[in-house]
Amino acid sequence: MTQRNSGQTKSANLPDPGAADSLAKAVSQAAKGKKGPPPVHLWNPPYCGDLDMRIARDGMWWYLGTPIGRLEMVRLFASVLKLEDGKYFLVTPVEKIGIRVDDAPFVAVDFTVAGEGEAQVLTFETNVGDFTAAGPDNPIRVVRDEETGEPSPYVHVRRGLEALIDRKSFYRLVEIGEHREVEGERWFGVCSGGAFFAIIPSVEMEV
Repeated sequence: MTQRNSGQTKSANLPDPGAADSLAKAVSQAAKGKKGPPPVHLWNPPYCGDLDMRIARDGMWWYLGTPIGRLEMVRLFASVLKLEDGKYFLVTPVEKIGIRVDDAPFVAVDFTVAGEGEAQVLTFETNVGDFTAAGPDNPIRVVRDEETGEPSPYVHVRRGLEALIDRKSFYRLVEIGEHREVEGERWFGVCSGGAFFAIIPSVEMEV
């Protein structure tokens, strides 16, 4: 579907249950006094191994096989998530730790519509409280399952990190969609931020 982290094979060297709390404290300290998301793109610390942490396709974060129920901790970790060469890491100024992501790291759970026509802007909200306005810098894309043809829509959030658009939001997108000509073919899609994002060939809508 999209980038996956299944290629990481190195054994975790942070196995103790308190590792997540220690990492959370380090992240909090790094972000202290800063406005907005931590500048992870400016941090290039050494790789310190993998953590037994996983983000499931539904957006749930798991640690040592147990779901992380503290939303504050999840949001903290999400703020320092970084994608490098198809692999996901939690990054602080002094360490980089690998985690697994089943599909996209975030889920878009809702969106708002502002304006009309070419001025229309779709702003998505993720499960961790991020907001992203779809447009040329934050495109919407749709991946079709090769066997079932089932569409999986994504919207870019920041620095290569995407959110899987949940089913109810996708249905709402379809409700406000339109047909346009794209490279000689007619497509059904949505407009946001001055860009048109193709979802499905128009001919399939007519079947």
